Amino acid sequence: MASKVDGPGLAKLETLDRAVKDIQRLNTVIERMAQAQRMNQPLAPFRQQIHRAATPVASLLKIQFGPIADMITNLVLVSTRGGTDQQKVRLLRESLAQIRVHLEMADAKVKKAHALEDKGKEGDSSAH
Repeated sequence: MASKVDGPGLAKLETLDRAVKDIQRLNTVIERMAQAQRMNQPLAPFRQQIHRAATPVASLLKIQFGPIADMITNLVLVSTRGGTDQQKVRLLRESLAQIRVHLEMADAKVKKAHALEDKGKEGDSSAH
């Protein structure tokens, strides 16, 4: 991390960091689901795994990043809806991609909003 961040910013960044790791786990489940769909295997076990992987992330983000938590809850709903398996896999991948983008945007926003100015490091000798 190049810039310094204040205490509340660090807490938010830690929350986002943990969420990104959990989202990677969710991505693994969805990609395994896609592979099973290609091989015409049943997808029912993956729905439960998605629910188990997504619920803690949604509750983690609910307090500080409510809209992203709502997107994760929507992903769980997509996994339980009817439709073809191919449509479900596509929608889950799209939902996960949106969540990742929003997590990256939230990370950048937190770093910008909670940045501390580093006095003296730049050497403000421009004012004579």
